[in-house]
Amino acid sequence: MERKPGQAVAISLNQGDRGYLGRTVHEKMALGSFPLANLTDLNIWKDMANGTSVEEFILLGFPGTWQFRVSFVVVFALIYTLTVIGNASIIALVWRSSNLHTPMYFFLCNLSFLEIWYTTGVVPKAIAVMLGTSQTISFSVCILQLFFLLSLGSTECFLLSVMAYDRYLAICYPLSDTWPVELATFLISIIVVVASCVVTLVSYMYIISSILRIQTAHGRKKAFSTCSAHLSVVTIWYGSTMFLYVKPSAQNSLDLNKIVNTFNTVVTPLLNPFIYTLRNKEVKVALGRAFRKK
Repeated sequence: MERKPGQAVAISLNQGDRGYLGRTVHEKMALGSFPLANLTDLNIWKDMANGTSVEEFILLGFPGTWQFRVSFVVVFALIYTLTVIGNASIIALVWRSSNLHTPMYFFLCNLSFLEIWYTTGVVPKAIAVMLGTSQTISFSVCILQLFFLLSLGSTECFLLSVMAYDRYLAICYPLSDTWPVELATFLISIIVVVASCVVTLVSYMYIISSILRIQTAHGRKKAFSTCSAHLSVVTIWYGSTMFLYVKPSAQNSLDLNKIVNTFNTVVTPLLNPFIYTLRNKEVKVALGRAFRKK
């Protein structure tokens, strides 16, 4: 488009363009790099209009008087404080209480975590806008805020769906009848535990029968000393394992199960190396040589 001398040319600009052009001209004039004669140059205005970009947004907040906005600020601040304190208390309580380490409270902790960050992404900025201390937001910060809001909101939607399905299973299909699981455990335990225990007991019966046929008392005493240690470990292991698994029902005292399970998982692994390995003369000699080399 060419402008003839003396011809006025009008450029239609939207509000964002006018703001951008105004700031650009003001900055260039303040630095002395924008002569006043260039204000009438159409090409300069066209170049600046083509290079417009969104740099920030102006947030208007809620309309009304100053007293009305302050009352909103008080309400928002109170709700935000109670939200953060309440959800943080739930997380801390579940974290410190071992009896609350169940799937339901696991979901509630995650929900509380999402609620804290979801409201934090909105309310503090809204309070600043209503107070008039921060009524603008840059484009990059706006996109970042939108990303967190959409991410947290979507995650909360999925979490609420999972919680609803969990409640559905708990109410419509409760776990009060565990007989099929107990029966399967009982049958597998019989095959694995009882069968191996029978083989072990028969082996020790033959061992004891052979020991009794030893002529010297010293030989019998030495053999019995070795077998008694082995037999004690076998008794603890198979006794505790049968008590825990080889039974048609799991209805036992919880404290008693804890004690028996302690023998099964803690005491027996501790005794095994001392009885089966470290008591052997060859192992003692090899261990002494290893320490002497060091």
